[in-house]
Amino acid sequence: MKRIVVNGTFDILHRGHIELLNYARELGDELLVCIDSDSRVSFLKGLDRPINNQWDRMMMLKNLKAVTDVKIFNTEQELEDIFWDYRPNIMVKGSDYRNKPIVGQEYCGQVVFFERLDEYSTTKTIQSIIDR
Repeated sequence: MKRIVVNGTFDILHRGHIELLNYARELGDELLVCIDSDSRVSFLKGLDRPINNQWDRMMMLKNLKAVTDVKIFNTEQELEDIFWDYRPNIMVKGSDYRNKPIVGQEYCGQVVFFERLDEYSTTKTIQSIIDR
């Protein structure tokens, strides 16, 4: 059984997220999505984030066909612990992470990069709503 893992904020789901998750699931039998806790999102992205709380984000992701399970993490160590327990064969990251340090990659068989769809991002979606 091939286990795949993806992690991120997944604050406002958009087509880029869906394409990433579908791609990741095609690589294996199970897809675990690890999402940043609300406090971690606020620390990383600013006090006005997240838009959707961690429980809503988890529920939306769990109800996607591609996703097998979702876990919430608050620290890099917690994320590494999840990877250690899950023992993924493959971690999928967005192409913007190429040549950058990737938390927990040593616990994954390999890292595969997904070419980001540049026109899709949560920040762009939020700005588009504000501009309207």
